[in-house]
Amino acid sequence: MTRREQILATAAGLFANRGFHGVSVAELGAACGISGPALYKHFPSKDAMLAEMLVSISEELLRVGRERSAGEQDPHRALAALIDWHVEFALHNKPLIVVQDRDWASLPVAARERVRALQRKYVDLWAHRMREADPDLGVAEARARAHACFGLINSTPHSARLPEPEMRAMLTNMAVRALGVVTAAP
Repeated sequence: MTRREQILATAAGLFANRGFHGVSVAELGAACGISGPALYKHFPSKDAMLAEMLVSISEELLRVGRERSAGEQDPHRALAALIDWHVEFALHNKPLIVVQDRDWASLPVAARERVRALQRKYVDLWAHRMREADPDLGVAEARARAHACFGLINSTPHSARLPEPEMRAMLTNMAVRALGVVTAAP
């Protein structure tokens, strides 16, 4: 992990616990083992940290989702791979999910537009695979199902009360059912 990534991970934890506006640059620096002003060697501002944090997770979701989906010719197996990826992401990135949800309004406009564009592509990836699995499924409904599935999986920061293997199995089963298309196990 680079120093920059360490700073972002520390910031994500602090922002998730206290909110973006509840954490000062001095507190963030102290948590990273440096002075607050030293953070400016890595990021031009606290807003830039938030922007990079949320843009980079959206880029990662899309990039890995595309890789896993492309690795499967069968749309059902592709959906299973997408579910597996999103569940894995949610279980290991709870603070980022909280920050995305709670501090969205604090995101600079350009970063917000970039995140939304990436999210639309991610939704469309899922919707495309659902429509391959069920050609009678309309685009709007496929997108709505993808969003509903994400909401279910992204509830993990609040719902993860079971050991990780059990939580993973439960979320996967619920996501398969939420999509409403038959998926095979990966």
